[in-house]
Amino acid sequence: MHTPATLVRGGTSKCWLFNQVDVPAGRAELGKLLVSAYGATDPVELDGVGGATPTTSKAAVVGASPEPGVDVDYLFAQVGIGTGSVEWTSNCGNCATGVALYAVAKGMVAITGDRTRVVMRNTNTGAVLEGLVDTTGGVVHHFGRQTVPGTRAGGVAVGLTFRDPAGGSTGSLLPTGQAAQDLPIAAAEPVRVSMVDAGAPVVLIDALGAGRTAAEPLERMAADVPWLRAVRHTAAPLMGLLKPGEEPGDAVPKVGLVAPPVPYTTTLGEQIAAGDYDISVRMLSMNAPHPAIGLTSAVAVAAAGLVEGSVVCRTASGPPEEWLRLGTPAGIVAVRCTDVRDGLPQRVTVQRAARLLADARIYVPESGRTQAA
Repeated sequence: MHTPATLVRGGTSKCWLFNQVDVPAGRAELGKLLVSAYGATDPVELDGVGGATPTTSKAAVVGASPEPGVDVDYLFAQVGIGTGSVEWTSNCGNCATGVALYAVAKGMVAITGDRTRVVMRNTNTGAVLEGLVDTTGGVVHHFGRQTVPGTRAGGVAVGLTFRDPAGGSTGSLLPTGQAAQDLPIAAAEPVRVSMVDAGAPVVLIDALGAGRTAAEPLERMAADVPWLRAVRHTAAPLMGLLKPGEEPGDAVPKVGLVAPPVPYTTTLGEQIAAGDYDISVRMLSMNAPHPAIGLTSAVAVAAAGLVEGSVVCRTASGPPEEWLRLGTPAGIVAVRCTDVRDGLPQRVTVQRAARLLADARIYVPESGRTQAA
């Protein structure tokens, strides 16, 4: 059996996109299909289309939205690597960038001139996003010159805006009601954190207080993965992300380090000066250091920067005027908060790029297709 799919690069992620008419509607059956298609029981995903890294083992199911004012709905799936499991609890801004281009390319949204706006709803979290796709000349482009930190490859420009992102998963920008607090960690020293829900639930650690710089190279941060997971698992119930008796997962909350800017070299060998950006950030993606920063995490960091007393605001020496420049392993990512009301941004925008890589038929063993056939 085979399933039609389109491979896209959105920002610094790769994501297989499926039309909802081609896959099972139920998450249990869909999960079986994805695990089989990706070869997700194998840690290198050799016998499947998975990329064997958290940023390349992603999927989304896209379809027309019944919601007034929304063009398409998409269900995001973070496919486990070697676990045979699928996480449904989060969103991915990079994949949403790809969804916007896909929706225009596949005729789900009509082109409206040199720029085409695609309104998307993430059905995992209810978040609504806008993708402003470059359709110069009134046509779909398969190649472009827009670049993003983390790759020198160009793509089609997509301005991605998160609408009213605060509290999408927990109902509040500050799920614990505190801008910052000391978090006790089993078998480790307490850490000063801000637990924030904007774009995604995120726990941000004051790196200097924890003896780190938030500018560590990826291999150094990899050594901290067990500690960062312990922070995540301790924060999850406090943020209301776990029901009693549930085991903590590794998708949410996202967890990372923040600290003042320092000079560093990006993973592409570029020299970054401390004066080039506002705050240093290192994030965990599932159980691996993120090579750049997830867009939902970038939204949370920017929103936290507006909160007096948060570890981000204190580290940046006050709220940003509009743009917050994040120093990530791949380079500088600028995030813009606008239409701020009572300290909550109604719109958070990041400039991204996307490219359609392939239209394919994925051959799936019968065990993964039983319910979809």
